[in-house]
Amino acid sequence: MARFLTHHTVILSVALALAGCGSGDNGNFDVAFMESPGNLFATGVRLSEGGQHVLGATRSGLVTLDQYGEVVPALADRWNVTENGSIFVFRLRDGTWPNGEELTAESVRVALNRAIRGLRGTSLGLDMAPVDEVRAMAGRVIEIRLASPMPDLLQLLAQPELGLTNGTGETGPMVLLRNEGSAVLSLRPPLERGLPEMTDWRDDTRDIHVHAYDAADAIDRFDNGELEVVLGGRLASLPLADTGPLSRGTVRLDPAIGLFGLQVVRASGLLANAETRAAIAMAIDRPALASAFNVGGWTPTTRLVTPDLPDESGLVSERWTDMEMAERRSVARGRIAAARGAGSPAVLTLAIGTSPGQQLLFEELRRQLGSIGVTLERAESADRADLLLVDRVARYASARWFLNQFNCQLGRGLCSEQADLLAGRALDERDDARRSALLAQAEQALMAANVYIPLGPPLRWSLVRGNVDGFAANIWAFHPLPDMAVIPR
Repeated sequence: MARFLTHHTVILSVALALAGCGSGDNGNFDVAFMESPGNLFATGVRLSEGGQHVLGATRSGLVTLDQYGEVVPALADRWNVTENGSIFVFRLRDGTWPNGEELTAESVRVALNRAIRGLRGTSLGLDMAPVDEVRAMAGRVIEIRLASPMPDLLQLLAQPELGLTNGTGETGPMVLLRNEGSAVLSLRPPLERGLPEMTDWRDDTRDIHVHAYDAADAIDRFDNGELEVVLGGRLASLPLADTGPLSRGTVRLDPAIGLFGLQVVRASGLLANAETRAAIAMAIDRPALASAFNVGGWTPTTRLVTPDLPDESGLVSERWTDMEMAERRSVARGRIAAARGAGSPAVLTLAIGTSPGQQLLFEELRRQLGSIGVTLERAESADRADLLLVDRVARYASARWFLNQFNCQLGRGLCSEQADLLAGRALDERDDARRSALLAQAEQALMAANVYIPLGPPLRWSLVRGNVDGFAANIWAFHPLPDMAVIPR
């Protein structure tokens, strides 16, 4: 994991100008997410990225993530791992649930099992499949037993959707007060956060005023000095950001890992067989896509799984590396011509938004696919599309996360039962090398089925003033709001 983080955690700065004065001068610290209020303050387990941030501030799990993306204590103040990564033992901090009941091992066991059950039917539920049993031990100790070693369990337990509650209130470090499309988040007293009592703790904290705006509005408000931080930037909104030397803030890019590509959702017409689907993937010039957006540090890939993860087996490599682009397109053109038949149009529809970045991506893809005789059109709706744009940040650095996104149980589009079978066998494998090999075989099965056309990693960016503490770019593109509420001494 250390090698992976060293390679990927370089902070990419698009603009280096320091910020001017902002809304903090008036006593407020304002943070905006580029999404709708309905998504930002939603409940449940299918949350937007902004919704995950708000839930992470108001509800605690056993552990949580800090501004650097590292796992730190939450309801558990320490832990250790035994049996070669098959047993995780957590010591709970002193404290109570919101209704005053003691935070005991048994009550936390019940809450954790409830949270895990609530994830059924989601990709996070599949991620938690190795959890075999949660045990309440003596005092404030709970034990999680796994069917097979899972080095990423802590990272999973830190996800906001695995925050714990006994049904009587929230357990997080912050209290949320809603006001229509915005909210105020205030830190709880130190004792309620598992910290030593301090009489002057308010002197070193600030409330976070949280807003939800569309991208253009959020950027304008930042430029006008109304906001300290804007979160939730994607490739779709990047062209709206002022990245010139006179910008009042800094565009910060996260070295995120995850999925950014096209998922095949209908196996009909040109996409009826794997060979023709491979032709579409083969014809895309991914470095040209990166050049169109002029973003340094974005590394295109033809693989489904991000290369160089900790459980990398070395058995899967980039595709078509022995072919020049002209040769690839010649082969693809021949396959498309054979698939469509005499006089039949070669048309594909893509479900994609109309924001500046998405429009730029669509036009570039349409130009490239046109070179092999395919006409790319916008789908009228997602349920009528042939292809769907996938833009998703990984929750943990393992091939399992990537494979689970295409599990047939989720019904997201084309899938591979063979890949699911191999990934399932990997869950039962206790030998690291054999488990990595099975995950690699599952990736190969999905790539052979060509159910997904990878383009590269997801792009995530934020606007952050130069005087803001508590923010750091990280591979999860997750920026905890409680960290920004602490004023450095």
